[in-house]
Amino acid sequence: MTTRTTVGASAPAAGRRSRAKQEPTGTDRIPKPSQGWYRVKGTNLKLRRVTTILEQGCSKGDALTFWAGNITAETAMNNLPYLVSSSLHPERRTEAYDWLRRAHTRKKDERKDVGTAVHRLIEAHVLGTPMPAELLTDEELAPFLDHFLRFIEEWQVTFEASEMVVGNEDEGYAGTLDYLLRSRLVAAALAEHFGVEVPEDAVFCGDTKTGGELDVKGVYPEASLQMAAYRKAKVAWLRDGTKVPMPQTFWSGVVLHLRPEGYRLIPAVADDAVYGAFLTVKRNAEWTSGLSKTVIRPALTLPTLNSEERAA
Repeated sequence: MTTRTTVGASAPAAGRRSRAKQEPTGTDRIPKPSQGWYRVKGTNLKLRRVTTILEQGCSKGDALTFWAGNITAETAMNNLPYLVSSSLHPERRTEAYDWLRRAHTRKKDERKDVGTAVHRLIEAHVLGTPMPAELLTDEELAPFLDHFLRFIEEWQVTFEASEMVVGNEDEGYAGTLDYLLRSRLVAAALAEHFGVEVPEDAVFCGDTKTGGELDVKGVYPEASLQMAAYRKAKVAWLRDGTKVPMPQTFWSGVVLHLRPEGYRLIPAVADDAVYGAFLTVKRNAEWTSGLSKTVIRPALTLPTLNSEERAA
């Protein structure tokens, strides 16, 4: 018996069946962040993560260097007996040196842990789901939650969405916004602040920051860039995985600066001009993470020439 093989085709491996690629369903349709990207399942589309764009494309100048230096100096002054004692013993000297030089990294990780926990509490409250028991019993987190609940009550806030993935496939980015909210008091306060009309039923982008100090630092211009990117997203994924158009939001959002001692509600302009700046930052990030790595080449070496080429 003669069999016929189509050119270019390959038979399945023995013992394995070829399976058609299945389209994602339900919550699997929501893009998940991984290594600086959001991957849209069922497609080859990758969308750059907004926070990665800001990390790679925004220059912090010497601010982070000074911050790390201050944290290291503060840690050293608070632990002088340990450092002096360790310096007298070679076997402990290296351990103390490594501990001290990582002081700023530990502080950064501590702040990140608190921020993540606070966001989990807020998300649970917004969605009406049970709050994680281990977080509710954490004394360090209790004041953050108390002030968040006070913010909701005082400003008469209702939420439209929380931790929603949004994206702009044309510009190639995606991110997870903290929440969308409505509040006639926020609308009135922004109207008075900017001297413009703000509809009472306007939807606002909202973000929570937990670092720094009230009225001193903790909310930086990058918050507006991030918010502008989310506002200009074209699509959003609901919690059941349904893909919908991004809701329209007012051109200024609000940042809830949440600290153990209280809270502040900070306007964050996220209009077309800020969005244009975000796209510039995005191009900077593309340069930093891509093209910049290819433009400086190894040193040249003298070419090998034959006798005729040398004579010429």
